[in-house]
Amino acid sequence: MDRSVRLARTRHNNSTMSLSCMRSNVLDYWDLTSNELTEIVGANPSLRGIIEGYIAEYKLKRMLLSSGKIADIGKYDNHDREKRGDLFVMYKKAKIGIEVKSLQTATITEKDGKYVGRFQCDASDRRTVVLPTGDKIETTCLVVGEFDVLAVSLFGFLKQWKFAFAKNQELPRSKYRRYSEEQRKHLLKTLVKITYPLEAPFKEDPFKLLDEIGEERTSISS
Repeated sequence: MDRSVRLARTRHNNSTMSLSCMRSNVLDYWDLTSNELTEIVGANPSLRGIIEGYIAEYKLKRMLLSSGKIADIGKYDNHDREKRGDLFVMYKKAKIGIEVKSLQTATITEKDGKYVGRFQCDASDRRTVVLPTGDKIETTCLVVGEFDVLAVSLFGFLKQWKFAFAKNQELPRSKYRRYSEEQRKHLLKTLVKITYPLEAPFKEDPFKLLDEIGEERTSISS
């Protein structure tokens, strides 16, 4: 069977399942009780991570839309490697890409009311990227400038759906020795530390960052 046909059928089947779930309770669809689903998620940490990641995206979208400041918000196709960022927003005529990440539960510590943890800030698999240097490398590192804003779910710290935001350009760079010093300047670190209360470059208010990015885009185009 042609690959494009298989892909189309897979997307159709996934879409059909999504519509069915929306028309009924997902527990009814899968013939599960809430306790059974809790047991399944608890026994499979990777599944919990996947579910929490999609919930974080959903909660972030709700938060941004409820502000009344966002003209439009959408989600890129996960299979489109040309576009990085889980979501995009239209803000003051600028299209801004947002990458959403969650804390790794096993890395979280708390002392005297201060939380410390880490999150994976990388691509889901290795792919070939072209750096501003002209170098082509295979890496899981995200490239500086691939998206605009990073949103980190703080649920692992606070058990509330709050987020920390940082501009892509201000995130720490890779220190991997196999990359040259010049290459590392263009590759983001794959495991990033974050604290709460927040420390630079992270901020609680995304709109200050969106304003800065919008102004930068306006000044470039004018």
